[in-house]
Amino acid sequence: MHPTSRKPVIGLALGSGSARGWAHVGVLKVLRDAGIHPDIICGTSIGALVGAAYAAGELDRFEQWLLRLKLRDVVTLMDFHLNGGMLKGERLMAFFRRHFMDCPIEDLELPFAAVATDLHTGQEIWLKEGSTTDAVRASIALPGLFSPVWNQGRLLVDGGLVNPVPVSLARAMGADIVLAVDLNSDILGRHVGPPVQQKVRSSVGSAWRARLPSGLNSLLGNPVRADADSAAATGITDASETAGNLPAAPTPSMIDIVSASINIMQVRITRSRMAGDPADVVIAPKLASLGLMDFHRAEYAMEQGIHAAQASLPTLQRLGLG
Repeated sequence: MHPTSRKPVIGLALGSGSARGWAHVGVLKVLRDAGIHPDIICGTSIGALVGAAYAAGELDRFEQWLLRLKLRDVVTLMDFHLNGGMLKGERLMAFFRRHFMDCPIEDLELPFAAVATDLHTGQEIWLKEGSTTDAVRASIALPGLFSPVWNQGRLLVDGGLVNPVPVSLARAMGADIVLAVDLNSDILGRHVGPPVQQKVRSSVGSAWRARLPSGLNSLLGNPVRADADSAAATGITDASETAGNLPAAPTPSMIDIVSASINIMQVRITRSRMAGDPADVVIAPKLASLGLMDFHRAEYAMEQGIHAAQASLPTLQRLGLG
């Protein structure tokens, strides 16, 4: 080996994606089993949460907790309110402080950073020091879902608004080779689909919606259809008469509309950011069937992460990894 050569620094950029983020655990397991150990880890939103668990050396224990996570457990961790977002997020962060990560970022086993967004300026904020849980809480503050948080004098929200897959952050932290995990590659339009899909999703969300504060269920449910008013005004009582006897698709719920809108934004931003600063390898699990709040479906998400990471192994080997 040439005396000036050195082992390349491997950076792992874990992307945003709400409940789809549990796929990151599957990806990390495959990389570990293949002998690929990132030197730097950074994440946006749910990627920051999983990345922090990994950097803290808690991946195995974190995985076991996820596999035991049921829908009722997800609901228990939610603290519903309507001031700044549906969820305060404090109950969730208190849980992680008690059980997983309650140390400064500087004391983690690996260099770690999370991405957040300054709500006042729109600036991308890199959180590389201070409380790990505070950094994660800021990074996951998805607008409309989690309340924004004050951090070092700035009001911060989800980092996915500006950098959904933080390849640039991994490069800035010194990575020579960046492996990126994109959770949103196949999701556009998949959560405002035809009636059958809507019906399945409504059954998934019914348990946690039952726990919402009074009046919030009506806000999240299907709004009154504008075409129903139009049909009444024209004397048409059966909407199928205007659609070739096909049943009219229900208007998506507020949750589905917000989720689909965020998906569009993050997919577009991801494509733009990664075109200018591409990763060396992109691992893209197929997760379109997972909804915004499907945190209880960890086993499925992990399986998709495992499949995607295994498919990337030949490319990783060509880079001299593993």
